[in-house]
Amino acid sequence: MNGSAGALAQARPADLVDPFGRVVGDLRISVTDRCNFRCQYCMPAEGMTWLPRSEILSFEEIERFAKVCVERFGFESIRLTGGEPLVRAHLPQLVERLAALGVDVALTTNGATLRMHARPLADAGLSRINISLDSLRRDRFLELTRRDELDRVLDGIDAAIDAGLAPAKINTVMMRGINDDEVIDFARFGRERGIEVRFIEFMPLEAGDVWTSAVVVPADEILAAISEVFPTEPVQRANEPAERYRYLDGGGQVGVIASVTKPFCDNCDRVRLTAEGQFRTCLFALDEFDMREILRSGAAGDDLDDRLADAIRGAVGTKWAGHSIGQVNFIRPKRTMSQIGG
Repeated sequence: MNGSAGALAQARPADLVDPFGRVVGDLRISVTDRCNFRCQYCMPAEGMTWLPRSEILSFEEIERFAKVCVERFGFESIRLTGGEPLVRAHLPQLVERLAALGVDVALTTNGATLRMHARPLADAGLSRINISLDSLRRDRFLELTRRDELDRVLDGIDAAIDAGLAPAKINTVMMRGINDDEVIDFARFGRERGIEVRFIEFMPLEAGDVWTSAVVVPADEILAAISEVFPTEPVQRANEPAERYRYLDGGGQVGVIASVTKPFCDNCDRVRLTAEGQFRTCLFALDEFDMREILRSGAAGDDLDDRLADAIRGAVGTKWAGHSIGQVNFIRPKRTMSQIGG
């Protein structure tokens, strides 16, 4: 092998494989723990203590970490989360940096300020967007989020479509006795706007002790209710958490994420980086690995990249088989969704 061919082979990314043979290639990055909503199942109404600005990773640090994931391990997708990511100033600058790595860059948002951000994000290279929305009824939306912002969220959805952020998707957490009577309303909403609504089973990552299995609306029940009104057929599932179905009349698609009743852990390819640089191998992981300490250690160049790559590889080597929700050995993480990043 000549020198140039050897260098090319050495530069080619190596798969990052966990102890159960799953190839990891999807990075979730929380850019802030702050949020402009106070959703009941996520945060208390008052008294949140935010991370000091100095503890939050800079755009340069996030880019450096992501670059290692892409160049050393062949990661293909990055999703930005929060808190609410759109409260982070100058976010399109980060999107542009990450898009330049040649990966698919997506964003999950509550949509309240999306009208002002959609076009700059699209211009910066954002590929896709998910908007979290748990009720289409103004009084219920206010009760759930403690903010009277439904009209702005709906306008934000239209802004995302206008900006060409396709596919735009709606994430709806279904909760028994709270919003499970809106399944058909959401299905119709998605069909009318050409948006895929993804119904998500309620998971135990909320503030307080709201979660019980009785609150979970099983994905099969959700799909059955939709299919009675709008008949569906399954779409071949890719390596993603959502089971997707197309409407037989051509009215688009709908998805269900059965994270509790039918966990997709055996196909999980995700890892997460919190806003302050803690690396997590599962949303429900009990251990975290400090990447900020490495990023701020004073190391530079290949030495820094080598240290990050070794730390990532070592952390993924501890990734477990699954989260065990609903089993006697399940332990809820100490941090809530807003602190981890969805």
